[in-house]
Amino acid sequence: MWRYDPPLRDMRFVIDEVLDAPAAWPAMAGFEELDSDMSAAVLEEAGRFAAEILAPTNGPGDLEGCTWQDGEVRTPAGYKAAYQAFVDGGWPALACDPACGGQGLPQLLNAALFEMLVSANHAWTMYPGLLHGAYEVLHQHASGWLRDTYLPKVTSGEWLSTMCLTESHAGSDLGLLRTRAVPQADGSYALTGNKIFISGGDQDMTPNIVHLVLARLPDAPPGTKGISLFLCPKFLPDGRRNAARCDSIEKKMGLKGSATSVMSFDGATGWLLGEPHRGLQAMFLMMNAARLHVAMQGLGHLEAATQNALNYAAERVQSRSPSKPAGAPAAAADAIIHHPSLRRQLWTLQARTEAARVLCYWTAQALDDEQAHADPAARAAAGARATLLTPVLKAMMTDYGHYGADRALGIWGGHGYIHEYGIEQLVRDSRIALIYEGTNEIQAIDLVLRKLMPDGGAKLRELLDWAAAQCEGSAHAAAARAQLQAVAQAVAALQADAAADPELPFRAADDLLFAVGEALLGAAWARTDAVAAAALAAGRGNAAFYQRKQQLARFHFDWLAGELAHRLRGVAAARAPLPFLA
Repeated sequence: MWRYDPPLRDMRFVIDEVLDAPAAWPAMAGFEELDSDMSAAVLEEAGRFAAEILAPTNGPGDLEGCTWQDGEVRTPAGYKAAYQAFVDGGWPALACDPACGGQGLPQLLNAALFEMLVSANHAWTMYPGLLHGAYEVLHQHASGWLRDTYLPKVTSGEWLSTMCLTESHAGSDLGLLRTRAVPQADGSYALTGNKIFISGGDQDMTPNIVHLVLARLPDAPPGTKGISLFLCPKFLPDGRRNAARCDSIEKKMGLKGSATSVMSFDGATGWLLGEPHRGLQAMFLMMNAARLHVAMQGLGHLEAATQNALNYAAERVQSRSPSKPAGAPAAAADAIIHHPSLRRQLWTLQARTEAARVLCYWTAQALDDEQAHADPAARAAAGARATLLTPVLKAMMTDYGHYGADRALGIWGGHGYIHEYGIEQLVRDSRIALIYEGTNEIQAIDLVLRKLMPDGGAKLRELLDWAAAQCEGSAHAAAARAQLQAVAQAVAALQADAAADPELPFRAADDLLFAVGEALLGAAWARTDAVAAAALAAGRGNAAFYQRKQQLARFHFDWLAGELAHRLRGVAAARAPLPFLA
């Protein structure tokens, strides 16, 4: 049945060989003592937690779900114990500042950790999933007693956090939010309003919850320029219960072990974080961390679907295949892994998963470079790459994660529709990732309208040039670079035409985002192929492992390159007028 085996060898291949991260760490502030062996030990321990402690709670937690009574939530059996083990292992503090109680390890290792957590149990991972973003907000915007009281608890994971943005009438349009914050004589604020879709709005896993709430001061200007950010705990420093209440939890399609809450603030006590009317800028620290985390969710979904589909297909015997590998037993029926249609699906899942891992880890490495690289120019370039990659990865990884799981379900046939086989839960759980933290359509608009158009595509050209350089030494370098060039040309043409048609970038945004992503996947496979070729030429390691990487690279360019052409045709088609519906 369903199981999760952390792909440690594949993860180490990307970190140690494709990214060559251990060679860079000694020259980076804070990572001087980190090496490949220490990184491998961290990954191994994280994999053990994910596979042995967390994964067994996944299916049962989906069936049991969360329960709500009188404003209090009870999480499924095993969730609380798993979270305590998570905190005891120091995992929430992995990539946090040692001055705040963190371990000071790279975001790259934190990304690998969260890939494994999501693959093991996405619903449970929703609870600690916002912790690092909350840590970033408090680290940069809390001061005095507020910082001293709450930052250490969030860093360690002793207290979980929420991100209270959405209101029922506003959805993603935060400029419409109505929650009010009235100053009090003691320097605090009284928060009044209602929020929906709040992940972990209440739970029984930690003794306190740190709500980060967007609200308006009495003198706030309209729109997003009038939003401030407040810290509002479930329990106040003197131990009293705050007037922040979970009114109900949503009955959802998936993630049933995650308490998605309706929250009411009835004069709840909170404290301002950062400057008045600049709360959205502060909250973007949390939102951007969450968007990369959601991209890792897509990767986790792909990995879980892929390895379980491969395992099932190798064991399931049905019908005769028109051909099969040498040594396969002669029988009345063959393992379905030999059937051509399923081979194609399984190769696609593997190729998507492994290239997605390279892109996600590249982005996490860029965040580390932005923070700790010795060269200021390299820090700036890395930050620019991460800024562009974040919306691409959030949209593309979640799309491929969900639809990859959906296609994988068919490999089980009718069994895939039954809970005990696991894949139907993954399909349900993964669907929300395309929606929250800004829908994928919003990510596309953000990429095109806010990140590509204002500078004439200069930052994108730098990203594409950087990606082209990663292709060096691959037999597929010319093909990968041609794809990157095709995207650059499409962006330039779009910018030229947008002056006469201001709606054009909006119509083309979805396809353009995926075109950028597909070209980057090609660069990831070219880099992977080059590294594998060098290892084989040097006689290093397991030859079959590296030959498999080269097979997957060839499959990508032979079978999946058409997706980029499809997306570029969509960008071109967007020049046609799009009629209104009413």
